[in-house]
Amino acid sequence: MTLRPSFFSAVLVLGLLSFSLSAEGQDPRIGTSVGDIAPELVLQSLEGDQVKLSDLRGQLVLVDFWASWCGPCRRENPNVVNAYKKYRKAKFKSADGFTIASVSLDRKQDSWERAVKQDQLDWDWHGSDLAGWDSEAAALYGVSSIPMSFLVDENGIIVAKNLRGMELHIQIDQHVARL
Repeated sequence: MTLRPSFFSAVLVLGLLSFSLSAEGQDPRIGTSVGDIAPELVLQSLEGDQVKLSDLRGQLVLVDFWASWCGPCRRENPNVVNAYKKYRKAKFKSADGFTIASVSLDRKQDSWERAVKQDQLDWDWHGSDLAGWDSEAAALYGVSSIPMSFLVDENGIIVAKNLRGMELHIQIDQHVARL
């Protein structure tokens, strides 16, 4: 009995289809792609306390990687501040509010603190390990350039990434409750 190539092609396609369908039913994995559970971040705050990303569960969170010495970051900060002011008191479909988790890639505490004040980054969650590009948080999130951001839903799932300008507002707005 001789099998035709089309038979093998059909078996291969069916096998791949069943594999992809079974993978879709799995729970999200921890990672940095849209649909993944955002990796935990545990960093030191400006005040020297420990801040954890998981403490913000229930809220829509923008995880924003930046640094005081980064020109593009500093130019994007007014947009991030506007988003915070616009959405911090908004009613969301399923989240209990909106906040920002700023992750600084600074090496100097005073430079980091001065930039937070100058740019009026008035939210509570600011963290850093003061390791610059050697930051464990940056490595964990695959950050190779800044600014870089991840929008995380109330369940800790990444729903969008690399949001700048109006795209940040458009993505957050998709989660706002409509009356």
